[in-house]
Amino acid sequence: MSIAIRVSGRIGKPAAEVFDAVVNPTKLSGYFTTIKGASAPLVAGTTVTWWGQVPVEVDEVVPQKRIVLRWDADTNAPAYKTLIEMDFEQLDDGGTFVTISETGWREDEQGRKASYNNCEGWAMMLSAMKAYVEYGINLREGFYPSEMRGELPTDVSRK
Repeated sequence: MSIAIRVSGRIGKPAAEVFDAVVNPTKLSGYFTTIKGASAPLVAGTTVTWWGQVPVEVDEVVPQKRIVLRWDADTNAPAYKTLIEMDFEQLDDGGTFVTISETGWREDEQGRKASYNNCEGWAMMLSAMKAYVEYGINLREGFYPSEMRGELPTDVSRK
């Protein structure tokens, strides 16, 4: 068995606009990968770099519906990957319900700690995406003391 996390919330914009805020590196860098940005658009079969140093493997991209990614688990254990799934549901009121899940951590203390950190990071991403897409506000700027020094925030540091 492995540890899994899930966060979700409504963003008051159409699915096409919300989806683009994730796949478009300029937009993603405006609220989430603010330190050193995102290297390229999310395209299935590619690997992009977030924050200038975190490789993100893009497994699947279904426009306006779904993004599936893999990246290294943030543990000191032998390397392994976790799976990130982002689902975008167009709502009848014109908004989009976004669900982000991450699975695959090992059932040990390092896996639990890494999952808690990433749950915090994904919740922050979803909140920051809402503020950015709906109001053009970057909530992440200055949120983490490390980012104020130009360093990676603790929720995305990789061993």
